[in-house]
Amino acid sequence: MALCLRLAPLPSHPKTHRQNSLPRLKNPTFSQPLKLPKLTQIRSLSHNHEQLPVSQEKPRWQTVLDTLASLYPLYVTVGGITACLRPNTFSWFVQRGPLSYSVSLGFIMLAMGLTLDFKDFINLFLQSPFSILFGCIAQYSIMPTSALLVSKVLGLSPSLAVGLILLGCCPGGTASNVVTLIARGDVPLSIVMTVCTTLGAVLLTPLLTQVLAGAYVPVDAVKLSISTLQVVVVPVVLGSYLQSTFPALVKVVTPFAPLLAVLASSLLACSVFSDNVVRLKSSVVGASFAPDMSLFSRIQAILSGELGAIILSVLLLHSAGFFVGYIAAAIGGFKESQRRAISVEVGMQNSSLGVVLATAHFTSPMVALPPAMSAVIMNIMGSSLGFIWRYVDPSDPEHNVKCN
Repeated sequence: MALCLRLAPLPSHPKTHRQNSLPRLKNPTFSQPLKLPKLTQIRSLSHNHEQLPVSQEKPRWQTVLDTLASLYPLYVTVGGITACLRPNTFSWFVQRGPLSYSVSLGFIMLAMGLTLDFKDFINLFLQSPFSILFGCIAQYSIMPTSALLVSKVLGLSPSLAVGLILLGCCPGGTASNVVTLIARGDVPLSIVMTVCTTLGAVLLTPLLTQVLAGAYVPVDAVKLSISTLQVVVVPVVLGSYLQSTFPALVKVVTPFAPLLAVLASSLLACSVFSDNVVRLKSSVVGASFAPDMSLFSRIQAILSGELGAIILSVLLLHSAGFFVGYIAAAIGGFKESQRRAISVEVGMQNSSLGVVLATAHFTSPMVALPPAMSAVIMNIMGSSLGFIWRYVDPSDPEHNVKCN
């Protein structure tokens, strides 16, 4: 999901209502897996507000851009339908892969870095190191383990198993930040976790993929590390450098970055899907039009094929991330807002990175399908969970636990 929101100060509440004092945000634009808001830009949020306010200071044209950027699930859905009906629509992009994929992800990560101030990031890390470290450990333990278990339980083919494990070993996606905001969770914690897991992906994603997926196919951890460094860390650091060195220029470019990054992410996911749609359609059509089969049997046959296996495996993986992440945070003694942030952060992955690494380092095109399918499924699941939590007050006494 790619929502573009701006946080504004809320009406003051009586002193009996506890508020979290958070750093001030200058231009908090969120988009999946697109960019993080500048860490100094978060203003004081109340857990008891009735709706998410949007700053009235923004020009109308910028509001239009933000609205268009928030339609990421729609773009991916329309693109997926187009890929099914006319796969050749994305052939110009697919034929230039994996270079075109890497350039797209690099642009997305550059947009993320444009709003990242490492000084503020370090300050926030020093304020609550335990919760951040806990969340990062949960990210790189729950999701990779869940991916391995799901692939074994469902008996996935080697290519799909590797793709699912690679997805599980990816860092958190930045859509988690806006979902955490909607869910009334700890937004600064979500932001810093995303940055930490993204930077840690250079070592942890290749290493975990090699350990867990090495039994299926050979995995070159060194090449994966180099690719992750090139398409993730370098653009983020470059964006942060440009933000601090050329603030005036970045201020002009920033309003357009979310929409462009959303379109790049949508194109990336839909292109990978279109590259495999012929194979998937053949299995679906064969199952659907088999003679003497009831409707239920036809649906069962479709779901038992490759397409059904991909959808089910991705659903189970992200469900495990949301659920186990929340339970782990509860056992760790965190308060409700932090539990929600950790749950959402663990459950939502940078699926674009998974697509790029899969297409660049694995011969089977099926490896990229779980990350590509995740771009749609994950955002629907995350946004739905966020809106459910939106109407459950995290300050309710029964949710309050002493924070470590």
